[in-house]
Amino acid sequence: PCWRVEQFVVAQECSRCSGFQMKTIPACGPTGFIERINCASSHREEFKSCRSAALEAQRFWRFVGSALGVAAAAAALVVLRQRVLDRRALEKVRKQIESI
Repeated sequence: PCWRVEQFVVAQECSRCSGFQMKTIPACGPTGFIERINCASSHREEFKSCRSAALEAQRFWRFVGSALGVAAAAAALVVLRQRVLDRRALEKVRKQIESI
């Protein structure tokens, strides 16, 4: 591809590939997004695979949300387990005091 060896200008910003483009343009395969570029020296127009900033941001925030959810669930389990252990310890101490 000419964009690897020479300067290029982006003719069309990064956009999602249509179903037809997914089948016909090999650059759509890796990410599902392409941008149209014009190479400066050879004056060729080609397609280049790209990543959508909006999609990347959405994935990032989805990951952050799921990580916070897992952290909240783990914290809740720790609190519940600590309550159970405290209750058992108090019961054990109560029984020891009663046996005296």
